[in-house]
Parts: sequence; C-alpha cells; structure tokens
Amino acid sequence: MTAPYVVTIAKYGTRSTLRSDVYLNHHLYHEADGPIDMDYFFWVIRNDETTIVVDTGYSRQGGEARKRTTLMSPPELFAALGVDPATSPDIILTHAHYDHMGNLDHFPSSTIYMSRVEYEFWTGANAKQVLFHHSIEDSEMDGLAAAFAEGRVRFLDESPEIAPGIEVIEIGGHTPGQAIVKVDTAVGVVLLASDSAHYYEEYEADMPFMAVADLVRMYDGFALVREMVASGEVQHVVSGHDPSTLDRFTRVDGELHALVATVGEVR
Repeated sequence: MTAPYVVTIAKYGTRSTLRSDVYLNHHLYHEADGPIDMDYFFWVIRNDETTIVVDTGYSRQGGEARKRTTLMSPPELFAALGVDPATSPDIILTHAHYDHMGNLDHFPSSTIYMSRVEYEFWTGANAKQVLFHHSIEDSEMDGLAAAFAEGRVRFLDESPEIAPGIEVIEIGGHTPGQAIVKVDTAVGVVLLASDSAHYYEEYEADMPFMAVADLVRMYDGFALVREMVASGEVQHVVSGHDPSTLDRFTRVDGELHALVATVGEVR
C-alpha cells in the first residue's frame, strides 16, 4: 500500500495589482475597485518513495521582465526544500504559462506530464501571436521543447497515472489544457487547483479570471471544484495564486516560515 503524501506549498514570488486587472469584466460586479495581491507558487508532492514536482515557477529573468517580485528564485527554493534535480523527479505541468514552467531546464532529466491539448496549442500555428500578446518570450518554451525532443514529455491521455494516489484531471478554461491535481494525504484528499482557481473567490462566487481561453469551460471548472468539495471527494483546496493560501495550511518552522506551508503532515 502506498504511503500517503505530504504536499508542500512553496511561495516564490508576489505582486500587487487591482481587482479590475484580475477579474474579467470586473465592472459588472458593481463593486468598488481596490488593491489585490497575487502570490506565485509551485508545489511538491512527497512520501517515503516518491517526489513529484508540480510546476516550476517563473525564471528570474521572466519575473523581472514582468515586474514581478521574486522572494526566492525557484531553483534556490527547490534546493532549500531538498528537491534535487539529479534525482530526476517527475514533473506535472498544470499548464504552459511562464510562471508555471519557467525553470524546466533546472530539471534536465525529469519526465514531464502534461495535457496533449496544452502542448499542441503552445507549439501550434497560433502560438506566436499568443506568446507575443502575453509578452512570453520564445526562450521560455525552450525547456519544454528540449524535453519533448528528448522524449521526456508524457501526455495525460497516454499516461493517466503518475503514481498511485495522484490523479491529474484536464479541465481547460484558463488555458486549453489547464489541469488540476488530486493527492491522497493522511488528512484527506488535497486538490491542487492551480490556475483553475487563482483565488478562492473565483470558484466560490463564479468570478472568472481575466485571462481565459474558454469561458464556458472555466465556469465548468468552478462547478467541478465546488462539487468535489460538497461531495466530500476533496477535503482541502489549494489555490493557484491567492495570498491567503499559506495561512490556510501548516506553516513550516525556521527560515522558510514565510514562504512554505504543508498539508497532509500528521504531527
């Protein structure tokens, strides 16, 4: 029997913006605009036998180009968490935005699991226009391209089981192949919502994020998360960017207290 996992939530960056810059058609809510912060995370799933990385954050160069505040570069934070690229941990890529795949080259021998639809979109005919519109540089796709050329990319439709107790579900919405991750832990099932729910109020109040590939699928994703919680299928939801996320779980002790929390660890 597979030992339950512990999920580590690692905050590596942040920024401050406005609610009208975050929520699609914010003026339709008839609420005052105001400041809102956005935190940037990656996640690590571990038990005694397995370490799996979920997303790899933005590169320092990518963060600087977009005026994001880097609190600790993801490679440094991975090292502080004891995640060694030399051990080739599997990587689940929830989607191919710059802040989720910017350090794939830090794991040069890891296998990457992702949606086929997601990969084909970002490497397809329309990718150049989308990359330009979102100020995404071609270099940020290099790590993914190299992994594919080396045969290290596995698509979810052909490799649905990453490991026992870990389920990756493609739901789309934010991007064509946006995925979420369910993880069995000792305190219940944890849902890594990634950018299917940047903020908790997105799925709680049906408030779509401003960057969306398919609005109907985004709403369907909100409904799916709510159903999982209401039915008891999921006990803990981890958002993709909400600044309240770390405080909802167990902060680690020591130097990483401000940046890292865990869920699933029995103390």
